[in-house]
Amino acid sequence: MTPRLFGTDGIRAVAGEFPLDPQSIRALGGALVRLLRDRGLVARVLIGRDTRESGPWMERALARGINEAGGTPVSAGVIPTSAVSFLTRGRGFAAGVVLSASHNPFRDNGIKVFSSEGFKIPEDWEREIEAAVPGDGGGGGPDTPAVPSDPGLAADYAAYLESRVRVPAGRKPLRIVLDCANGSGSALAPRIFGALGFDVVPLHDGPDGRNINEGCGSLHPESLARKVVETGADLGAAFDGDADRALWVDETGRILNGDHTLYVQALAMKKAGRLRSRFVVATTMSNMGLETALAEAGLGLLRTRVGDRYVLDEMRAGGANLGGERSGHTIFLDDMSTGDGILTALKMAESMAARGRPLSALVKDYVEFPQVLVSVPVAGKTDFGEFPGIVEAVERVRSRLGGDGRLDLRYSGTEPLARVMVEGRDQALVEECAGWVADAVRRHLGPE
Repeated sequence: MTPRLFGTDGIRAVAGEFPLDPQSIRALGGALVRLLRDRGLVARVLIGRDTRESGPWMERALARGINEAGGTPVSAGVIPTSAVSFLTRGRGFAAGVVLSASHNPFRDNGIKVFSSEGFKIPEDWEREIEAAVPGDGGGGGPDTPAVPSDPGLAADYAAYLESRVRVPAGRKPLRIVLDCANGSGSALAPRIFGALGFDVVPLHDGPDGRNINEGCGSLHPESLARKVVETGADLGAAFDGDADRALWVDETGRILNGDHTLYVQALAMKKAGRLRSRFVVATTMSNMGLETALAEAGLGLLRTRVGDRYVLDEMRAGGANLGGERSGHTIFLDDMSTGDGILTALKMAESMAARGRPLSALVKDYVEFPQVLVSVPVAGKTDFGEFPGIVEAVERVRSRLGGDGRLDLRYSGTEPLARVMVEGRDQALVEECAGWVADAVRRHLGPE
């Protein structure tokens, strides 16, 4: 039986090891072309990547597989994930492939595939591709020459983002620190903000193939917070390695998350008459405080399982045009078919400029409930319900929290981890409850 390669966010593994060895990537490229042709599509495939040192050889391996199967690979070079989604649809490609492991360390890499409509391919497509990838990998690096990149693709993407915001004229430009995580937004993000007249302070924008996400970006916003205070900036934005998420630092140096994005944007879009549904879509990880704050504004919150593909599915089903994750993925469905960190940062800057107020003032009425997230290493991902000790701990926590808190227990879609999230009104109780469940998971599922 072919092992399942695609998780909640594509394939992710150590670059050079199965399934991200050259031969497996080559086989995947061929499988994708055959799948596209079976569906009557001309197999012209766009490829984009982030700044990892493994990106160029992975691109060559993928291109070789596409070529051998009779398809045509076209490279956009180093570019955000969302740009591949946008360009795949806008430039008439049959599919788009991103080579990135998002926020992971440089040794990892990944593969995400978009359909001709710019959405992540459905799970049945993923299973069909998996079936064509040998389970043993093997072989050395491809001898295929580098795929020439088309700089016009990145220029089209940048021009589109610039067209999606309106910056009020006649006001002092906002000073914005952009932490590019030494990733795929390093060149584009400062250029786009500068073209719109913002006073840009770039940070971590010198990728060397190995420093992507290293002590910087959305997972490590502490240096961004220091830089915002040091430079007297109005806003700090932290991207991840493939620039599809953004987190914030306000003018005081306070670090904010994707729930703050949804709150600010929901109110701004409602006021402007651009919110197409009274519901905002988020995941089980979003804070109860967001739900409360939106309710006070006459809006509701719909929750999905964790993963931006599930947020998007719910948005499309319910007619919502705003949704996202606490981790920083935010989807403006009228603008993009996936999360885009640079677009999100532009929207936040636009809201601040339009209101003439600092970010701290825009979020002052949103009060988060205490929340604890514990990641527990696991040996396998067996159904939690098969372990009475875990079930008992979960029931105990839900009984203690009652209606004033929540527990979410799930496996990571990309790592061998169980995620235990507990929130409620009392910090001490939340920490105690998270400890009960985490201990139970360690006893029954932890590696020996």
